[in-house]
Amino acid sequence: MNTAKDYSMCLRDAVENFTKELINGVFDEHYQLIHGENTKQKFLKILERLAISESEILWNEFKNSFMIIRKKLDLDALAALNNDPAAKSLEEIYLAYPGFYAIAVYRLSHQLLQLNVPVLPRMMSEFAHRYTGTDIHAGAEIGESFFIDHATGIVIGETTIIKNNVQIFQGVTLGGLQVKKSLASTKRHPTIENNVIIYANATILGGNVVIGENSVIGANVCIRESIPENSIVTVQYENKIFKKERL
Repeated sequence: MNTAKDYSMCLRDAVENFTKELINGVFDEHYQLIHGENTKQKFLKILERLAISESEILWNEFKNSFMIIRKKLDLDALAALNNDPAAKSLEEIYLAYPGFYAIAVYRLSHQLLQLNVPVLPRMMSEFAHRYTGTDIHAGAEIGESFFIDHATGIVIGETTIIKNNVQIFQGVTLGGLQVKKSLASTKRHPTIENNVIIYANATILGGNVVIGENSVIGANVCIRESIPENSIVTVQYENKIFKKERL
């Protein structure tokens, strides 16, 4: 006899559809008027399948946060427009930037985690990861005017703290030095202070690491100790260029 516990793997598809509808409603009042009740019912059904009680109360508390989340996302979009020379309009940010979409899912999933909803926030994060290539744990704390450029390959760990006006490029990892279950309740990921720029493929590891405000972390840097404010950190190397011999 098979005694293995059954898991509702089909919930992955349900959470993906719910998340898409949720974001559509946050950014489009007309969509929310037409589809809002359907989005709510999907939420209630997901919580029922996860055996989470008081789903109506949780939905109302979650819905009450939408206006605040939208204001934060508008600041994120404006940060993208102001910092990316390739951005031509806010509409382009909202509709075509995977980094912005990943931030939108993060801000919604983070709010659910704040409401002590289990499992669902992480499922939403994993949908965003598959959809955008950006892995932001719902438990991370991220301030205002956050800009992710290109998005692909970014990892932001559970206990990361990112303050205001921070820019992050593709391939950045904000991770932990060790992967031990015994460290689950400790701060394992770095703190990024205000006005920091972190360029492509930089790796910053450790819960005690603080990147001081107004600092610039260059591409491909690996950091395991705190950096003082107003610093520029780069990898020192030289390109060697050889002239090709003519055949």
